[in-house]
Amino acid sequence: MTIRKSLAVVILAAGQGTRMRSSKPKVLHELAGQPLLQHVIDVAQALDPQEIIVVIGHGAEQVRESITGTKLRWVVQEEQLGTGHAVKLALPEIRADNVLVLYGDVPLLASETLQPVIQSLDEGCINLLTVDLDDPMGYGRIVRDANGEVEKIVEQKDASEDILALKEGNTGILCASRIDLAAFLAKVGSDNSQGEYYLTDCIELCIAEQGRVNGIKAEYLWQVSGVNNKQQLNVLERQFQLNKAREVMENGVTLADINRFDVRGTLSTGEDVYIDINCIFSGDVQLGDEVSIGPNCFISNSSLGKGVEVLANTVIENATIEAHCSLGPFARIRPETTMKQGSKAGNFVEIKKSVIGEGSKVNHLSYIGDAQLGKKVNVGAGTITCNYDGANKHVTEVGDNVFIGSNSALVAPVVLEDDATIGAGSTITKKAPKEKLTLARGRQITMDKWQRPTKGDK
Repeated sequence: MTIRKSLAVVILAAGQGTRMRSSKPKVLHELAGQPLLQHVIDVAQALDPQEIIVVIGHGAEQVRESITGTKLRWVVQEEQLGTGHAVKLALPEIRADNVLVLYGDVPLLASETLQPVIQSLDEGCINLLTVDLDDPMGYGRIVRDANGEVEKIVEQKDASEDILALKEGNTGILCASRIDLAAFLAKVGSDNSQGEYYLTDCIELCIAEQGRVNGIKAEYLWQVSGVNNKQQLNVLERQFQLNKAREVMENGVTLADINRFDVRGTLSTGEDVYIDINCIFSGDVQLGDEVSIGPNCFISNSSLGKGVEVLANTVIENATIEAHCSLGPFARIRPETTMKQGSKAGNFVEIKKSVIGEGSKVNHLSYIGDAQLGKKVNVGAGTITCNYDGANKHVTEVGDNVFIGSNSALVAPVVLEDDATIGAGSTITKKAPKEKLTLARGRQITMDKWQRPTKGDK
């Protein structure tokens, strides 16, 4: 029986990233709404390692405060003396048998890509992730012998014309036993133009000592591509979104345009979902069966039930939208809002921290905040809840089958009982009794002898 050896993941994240032209540490620049380093940590955790050691340097405290995860330990590289030096600093923190080395600026790795690298690791050997390149400029070339074994890695500046013609490049991602890695790093020197200790020198040492380097190819270049500048960040952002678009389409979603779709978190979808162009999904979003979303919508940390229709330019944040609701166009549904089944929020409606009862309608140009609406309520155009007194928020309670006329102001705390009717243009400050018409208007007068001023009057 094969015994599964324990695994530690070391993530190198100490660099400043000067080519990003930013005061922010490179690994904190965001892809799909979260830091580059967070993507790498999430993948590392998917491997279920015994421990994860993150080597940080530039902006160390900022990095520490921005990243979440379990099993994390931090090592500070005060002087950035190369990748070999960084791993060497991490080794005393490691208790696991084997060590996988990743990079904090390589965000699109998947656990499936790394599984062959961490499996079948023999003593005295290194498993190395490589990739075939259309343009290998700048990459160290993988040179294999007649049996297909990795013979050496030759850096671009040291390569002959024959070696420069090779297309297989070194990603720098490798796995070795903790003992072997410590032995190799003890022999790595800094006799190079940068005066740094390179992790890749371990490859040459392993081969020189009759060890074996297993070159395992990644399927796609984007899986192992790093970020050094804003252009590269943008390229990987688009690749990430393209991957997500293909994933949701495989799950039954119809996209109007695969290139105009953004997920910045997690998106789960039912069947027969339609998503129009330029929609952004942030945080944790769930879309039920037959949901239809119009163009230019933003949905964050919300769930939408079966058959919900979201029209153009609508914003939904931290809300629960039950089945067969209609929202928009140009609606804003703010946090802690629940829209019950079949309810509606129409154009230029804002709802905050409220429950809109089953079958109720807030059709246009209204603000509903800190309110509880019953079933089949009709809210006329221009109605607002006056929920804030300058210090505290107050609740408006609206019963079932209430009709609220246009341009009404409901001054909370206030109660509108079942089947109450509010006349248009009313300012309601007291309870509106059930099954009665309540009005609160100033007396209308007409001035017979009044004359409208004209320009030039003094």
